[in-house]
Amino acid sequence: MRKGNLIIISGPSGAGKGTLVAELTTRVPSIWVSVSATTRAPRPGEVDGENYVFLTPGEFERRVQAGEFLEWASVHGNRYGTLRSTVEAKIAEGRQVILEIDPQGAAQVKALMPEAVLIFILAPSMAELERRIRGRGAETDEQVAVRLETAVRELELVGTYDYVVENDDVLRATNELADILESLGG
Repeated sequence: MRKGNLIIISGPSGAGKGTLVAELTTRVPSIWVSVSATTRAPRPGEVDGENYVFLTPGEFERRVQAGEFLEWASVHGNRYGTLRSTVEAKIAEGRQVILEIDPQGAAQVKALMPEAVLIFILAPSMAELERRIRGRGAETDEQVAVRLETAVRELELVGTYDYVVENDDVLRATNELADILESLGG
């Protein structure tokens, strides 16, 4: 049986991680994309268990205390985490596991699982990053400002990643991600 890999795709909010991962799944059907748990409210159209596992703050904390998360973080006033048992089971099956998480969570996973491959997604510019965040229509001006401040700090981590992919064009960036996965045996 082939060996599974853990691939972490992260970067600032608005870089287009979700768009690229969704496109990648249409091209590389053997990958499995982890569904993060969160305490934030669903955005319009999001489905529990598909987009995120939506948990109450109390249930999230119970799971943290029980050691059920591979990583978890507080981001923009909400908590996000990746359930350890599911990820480890998929890797054991030989699957290429994708975690789409923020850089704070990526560092936690890399510390626990040094074999994880880190891919940082960049927007072409800060102006484009802001345009994308505002284009979602889900954040207030204050929330956009916080996300942009966080992005500046996250960009300082680029040098700690195995690969950097600029999301200037979805097709080109997806091709680059698919090439990376292929080079890993995916």
